[in-house]
Amino acid sequence: MTTFDERENAFEAKLAHDEELRFLARARRDKQLGLWAAAKLGKTASEAEAYASALIAADVKSGARGVLKTIRADFDAAGVGITDAEIFKKSEELFAAAVAEVTKGTGAPTKSIK
Repeated sequence: MTTFDERENAFEAKLAHDEELRFLARARRDKQLGLWAAAKLGKTASEAEAYASALIAADVKSGARGVLKTIRADFDAAGVGITDAEIFKKSEELFAAAVAEVTKGTGAPTKSIK
């Protein structure tokens, strides 16, 4: 194997690793965002867990915009007075925390996940 092949394989492995970390961080963010939103909606603990799970599935299906649209629609239906900017800010805060949790101890730099 040539040095070029080794570098190419290492680069591909790093990309796969970063993508996996990104996915894990998004799933953690979605769960925490779902639990936060569920609390604002007055859901019980079991309802909150189900809601958070549904948001994780929405992210897999539609991406982060699908999650934010779902929360927005649910807040509007329930009369929760939280703006899109506040939802987005909470999402960003939770993503940063999730990235820190996922990368803790892995040696992966936080910047590569964002």
